[in-house]
Amino acid sequence: MVSSMRQSSVKTSSLDIAYREHGDIDGWPCVLSHGFPYDVHCYDECIDPLVANGARVITPWLRGYGETRFLSTSTLRSGEQASLGSDLKELLDALEISQAVLAGYDWGGRASCIVAALWPERVTALVSANSYNIQNIARSQEPAPAAEEASYWYQYYFHSERGRRGLQSNRREIARLLWKMWSPNWEFSDADFEKSAAAFDNPDFVDVVIHSYRHRFGLVDGDPAVLPIEALLQDQPEISVPSITVDGDADGVDTGTAHHAKKFTGPHEHRVLAGAGHNLPQERPAPWVQAIMDARAL
Repeated sequence: MVSSMRQSSVKTSSLDIAYREHGDIDGWPCVLSHGFPYDVHCYDECIDPLVANGARVITPWLRGYGETRFLSTSTLRSGEQASLGSDLKELLDALEISQAVLAGYDWGGRASCIVAALWPERVTALVSANSYNIQNIARSQEPAPAAEEASYWYQYYFHSERGRRGLQSNRREIARLLWKMWSPNWEFSDADFEKSAAAFDNPDFVDVVIHSYRHRFGLVDGDPAVLPIEALLQDQPEISVPSITVDGDADGVDTGTAHHAKKFTGPHEHRVLAGAGHNLPQERPAPWVQAIMDARAL
């Protein structure tokens, strides 16, 4: 049972961001950001226990997902990390939230890490799956071990026109395959998948995804509007806010991130969830919620 939900949207400099909100409006703000290829439903089982602990829970659809829309047809459909971080910071601004707990994974974890690193005064605490998610684009052409390279097949696929057309035509098939590959022990239902897959029908989904996976390898230019943010991220800024980082030891796309600990200069704990894959809040909602509560107490 998910607590009474209020769905709304708010305008930022470039987006009309759709979001769901649960709990008392005067509760402690907690923004939960999803990844690719998932959506806000990944947090359904986390909401009730967080609300029961006094949280005001906000789950936004990222750019290119769900009901979130660009305000102008001329805006670059950027999926770069600086755009994601800027969106999250502007969401806090638009909702007049001075400080919040941020939690996320994959793209949403990256956005959360960026806000925590660049605007730490806005972050009470951070929970990040796969730890330090800020991309080091300057080193993107350095080869990884063969097993890691193999797990990135979808990224290289999206670099090609064939991959863009494939995502356009087969977005559900590709997403479902990635769910299975990245979370091999998670037995999700058809209904679980379809609830999230509806978010991929967003008219900007393909363009945003393709730009994301090309920009991170330096293959396309970014959005000039967020160039100052991208420049700051080149320095791989440290994260000083209280943080708990989490890995699943069965993650099919990440081999573990305990070695990222040096990037967290404030109170920090790293946890590993046995048998869990990539989509930690949906696979392991109870430990995810506990991480959020514990991060607040660091």
